[in-house]
Amino acid sequence: MSEEITCDEHTAEILTRLQAEIRFYFAVAEYKRRKDLEEAYDIVQRNVRAWLTLRTWDWFNLFGKIRPMLKSGKMQDEIEVLTKKMAKFEADMNAEEERRRQMEETIEKAKQEKEQLLVQLENAKTGAATVEERLEKLANTKETLEKNYAELNEKISAQEEKTAEVHRMKKKVESECNNIKKNAKDLTDTLQKAEAEKREKEEQIKALQEEMNQQDEIIANLNKEKKQQEEMNRKLAEDMQGEEEKNAQVSRNKAKLEQTLDEMEETLEREKRNRIDVEKARRKVESELKVVQEAADEATKQKQELENSLKKREADLHDLAVRLEDEQNLHGRMQRQLKDNSARVQELEEELETERQSRSKSDRAKSELQRELEEMSDRLDEQGGATTAQIEMNKKREAELAKLRRELEEANMNHETTIAGLRKKNNTQIAELTDQLEEHQKTKAKAEKDRQAIQHQLDDVQAMLDAEIKQKCEQERVAKVLEIQATELQTKTEEQVKQLQDFAALKGRMQGENSELSRQVEELEAQLVAMCRAKAQYASQLEELKRAAADETRERHSLNATAKNLQHEVNQLRDSLDDEMANKADILKQLSRANAEIQQWKAKFEGDLLVGSDELEEVKRRQSQRTAELQEALDVVNAKINAVEKMKGRLTGEVEDARSEIDRHLSVIAQLDKKQQSFDKIIDEWKKKVEDLNAELEAAQKDAHNSSTEVFKLRSLNDSQTEVVESLRRENKALGQEIKELQDQLSEGGRSVHEMQKIVRRLDIEKDELQHALDEAESALETEESKVIRSQLEVTQIRSEIEKRIQEKEEEFENTRRNHQRAIDSLQKPHDVFQATLEAELKSKGDLLRSKKKLEQDINDLEIALDQANKTNVDTQKSIKRTMEQIKELQMQVEEEQRNREEFRENYLSAEKRLAIVQAEKEDIMLSSQQLERNKKQTEQEMAEIKEQVNETITQNASINAAKKKLEADIQLVRADLDEALNGLKISEERSKKAIADATRLAEELRQEQDHVVHVERLKKGLEASLKEMQAKVDEAESAALKGGQKAVQKMEQRIKQMETELENESRRYQEAVKTMSRHERKCRELQFQVDEDNKSFSRINDLIEKLQSKIKVQKKQIDEAEEVANMNLQKYRQIQLALEHAEERAEIAENSLMKLRTKNRNASIVPKSLSTEKAITASASVASAQ
Repeated sequence: MSEEITCDEHTAEILTRLQAEIRFYFAVAEYKRRKDLEEAYDIVQRNVRAWLTLRTWDWFNLFGKIRPMLKSGKMQDEIEVLTKKMAKFEADMNAEEERRRQMEETIEKAKQEKEQLLVQLENAKTGAATVEERLEKLANTKETLEKNYAELNEKISAQEEKTAEVHRMKKKVESECNNIKKNAKDLTDTLQKAEAEKREKEEQIKALQEEMNQQDEIIANLNKEKKQQEEMNRKLAEDMQGEEEKNAQVSRNKAKLEQTLDEMEETLEREKRNRIDVEKARRKVESELKVVQEAADEATKQKQELENSLKKREADLHDLAVRLEDEQNLHGRMQRQLKDNSARVQELEEELETERQSRSKSDRAKSELQRELEEMSDRLDEQGGATTAQIEMNKKREAELAKLRRELEEANMNHETTIAGLRKKNNTQIAELTDQLEEHQKTKAKAEKDRQAIQHQLDDVQAMLDAEIKQKCEQERVAKVLEIQATELQTKTEEQVKQLQDFAALKGRMQGENSELSRQVEELEAQLVAMCRAKAQYASQLEELKRAAADETRERHSLNATAKNLQHEVNQLRDSLDDEMANKADILKQLSRANAEIQQWKAKFEGDLLVGSDELEEVKRRQSQRTAELQEALDVVNAKINAVEKMKGRLTGEVEDARSEIDRHLSVIAQLDKKQQSFDKIIDEWKKKVEDLNAELEAAQKDAHNSSTEVFKLRSLNDSQTEVVESLRRENKALGQEIKELQDQLSEGGRSVHEMQKIVRRLDIEKDELQHALDEAESALETEESKVIRSQLEVTQIRSEIEKRIQEKEEEFENTRRNHQRAIDSLQKPHDVFQATLEAELKSKGDLLRSKKKLEQDINDLEIALDQANKTNVDTQKSIKRTMEQIKELQMQVEEEQRNREEFRENYLSAEKRLAIVQAEKEDIMLSSQQLERNKKQTEQEMAEIKEQVNETITQNASINAAKKKLEADIQLVRADLDEALNGLKISEERSKKAIADATRLAEELRQEQDHVVHVERLKKGLEASLKEMQAKVDEAESAALKGGQKAVQKMEQRIKQMETELENESRRYQEAVKTMSRHERKCRELQFQVDEDNKSFSRINDLIEKLQSKIKVQKKQIDEAEEVANMNLQKYRQIQLALEHAEERAEIAENSLMKLRTKNRNASIVPKSLSTEKAITASASVASAQ
């Protein structure tokens, strides 16, 4: 009782600890959940606060307006399109180069014709008309070139618009990258939380395992104490047996001294004791029956509890099915929401396209206005009619175009070299970016200065600005609508974030369940090992039982043979006794006959007295001789009888000893029989218990089978979903790998991310400012172009004035020549006067020729400068085209990047959905595994109980085997004693036979010796008395021997029957043990199958997780490659922007030179007409020196 109380106390303590641990675990989980909710609330509040602050920020609104205009995706197609455009552009460039060569050839031809005309002027001084025609041709070529220049300006403006779109797309890509980084951060945080929860659960599992190990140690100690108690009980039983043996020895000695009555009293007392023992055994059996009934009640209670647990499991399965349906409904709702979002995105894209169309219309209107302005300038140029200054400007432009072309070629070469070393020169490019930012700031300062200078020219653009303001209002209205949509999308994203958090919690829970399942699998493996060991022990015990059964069968056969031999010997003894009795009757008959004859002869002798004295003497002598011989024979017989009596006394003592030993052995056998019966009853009770346990085991096996069928159903469902899972595994593995890489990168660059974001924001702000400055610079450039056009008009006017003056001078020269000729013809002055006038004319002519040569040189210089300007203009146009194509390529790349990002986002969302489905399936599997775990624990408990019962049965069998061995030794001793008694009986029978033979021989001698009747009568009386005594003794000996042999035989037969029943019981037990072993083996196989299936499911889940991680890694690599491509595109864009800035600087230099020319020309126009030729020559010289 005390042991049971202590056991109950220990179990209560363990249960309270377990409950406390469970409460602590749930409290920690609740605390973590609330902490996560608090953090989520903080994040939501922070996001709302940030959005409220950003909602009214102009740059954020501008970013929201620009962001929808950005494009992404299909970089390769755009690259192919751009390569085609490059090929076309190269073909156009080749055509333009051929045209330029043709123009150069025409210019060279014009120069040659000009030289020829000069020669003709020197010879004949009549070539002004041809020169004017040439000049008109050159003016026409100039007009065509100016038209080409206007077209190039239009292309530049279009390319600038594309650059602006590229900037917007870049901002959009950067914002999306930031969102992806934030999502990656959130994922890393959730993963870290899940890992922390997993560690805590592993620690709790370790603590529980330690407690279980302690409990196992306590159980082992209790088992050891139990074994020690059993050994003590065995020793006490052996001591009791020794004491009983001593008492039996004492009773045996007492039985030797006491009479048969005492023996009968002892037998009565033994019977009473046996009855008392039987009553005690009955009481014990009844108490054990009560215990067994209580155990049966407990088993029924456990069965009811198992049924309740089964009902609960069925309810849980129903709840899981309901949850699965809810998850599927939620999945459908999410898909519908995704479809609605996609439709909304399409509508927004259509609105964006309408906005772009309206913007393109405004751009077309702007380009048409520019064309009208250019046409007006062309008309003004045509009205001016001046060609020389235009030719010079064309030459300058050709020279500038050549420079720009060379610079474009150099930029292409640099671009090709930089594309190869972009990845290696990342850090250097960052430094270059900072330098470029500084340069942008400088250009911004310059642009501000220019803006102050060109403020008065903004009146012309005010009307266009009004139209743009109207469009802006419409765009703001659209932006508000888009902001409302963005808020709705943000709420949806917040809901999705909540769902993600729920999924993360589910993931943590599933990881905990996974750890529990792994622990359960380890416990199952340990139990399987223990079951295998128990199986080996049972097999060894079965082999020992088989050997013992074989030995018992051999002993049984030997006992049967000995019993048959003893029965045969008993039958022989009975036959011999019957023969002896018949011989005895014959001898008695012969004695009676002899006595009758003696009496007859006596009567004859007394009556007749026929014989004489001699005959009487002879007869007396013969009778005396005969009596002497008979006396001698009687002495010999008496001696033999004495010896036989001595032998008989010895044999009776031995028989009494044998009887006492037999009684002792019989008492021991009876006690052993009682013990055997009690053991049989105990074994029967244990059999009943084992049968009950087997029934419970079968019920548990049925439950396990049902659970295994449920598991198989779940597996079939899992197999039906394997196709989906296998398709998801790769994606999930890639996503997992990418998540790991992102986690590594985030852990490495987590500190600098915030700073980089600040830097990126600052750069974006500066970039926007630079973009604004660039727009202002473009407007300033347009105003400067108008100034250039005006300066060109002024130059043409100056040229026309210079040509008019030259013509006037030539006309004056012709008039003077004609006057001189007339004077020579009319007056015929003397030779001296004519010579003087001629010299004066020659001098004036030489001066005019020198001035003409100077002017021609100036014109040539101006033409060269114009050619250079045209070349530089062509080069700049080519570079602008290339930059525009590059910008288009960048736009296409950015669009492809955005499309890839959207595809990645869609893949990510689909992967998350699949992950949610897989997690739900995992939860179902975890629940089923928990049910299996509970069944496994119940089977383990049942197995432990069965093991305990088997151990008890083993100990009982060992004690029974020991008792059996002792009984076998006692039986062998009894057999030896029986053999000795039988040998003694055989000897006594032989001696009795000899005595009977002697008696027959004496009877024959009595028959022969009828003469000595008196002596014979005496001898007969003595012999009869001795014979009676011997016969009584022989009868007593025979009866005792017969009784003892019969009793021994009966006892041996009873013992044989008992041994046969024991053998049958042992065979039944063996069969039952074999059945239980087969059941246990079947159960072990089922458990092994379940464990294998669980391991397979775990391996599948691990493969799925690895595939997801590999997919995440692949997506991460793709994102990195996209970022690298975006960086490369940014670098290309910055290089193009640098080239544009250099071109703008060159244009500014050209505009400054034009302003200088215009001021000089204005100053020259103020001087009187008489000195106009000389001042024009000096102005052309100053222009040449400035260039």
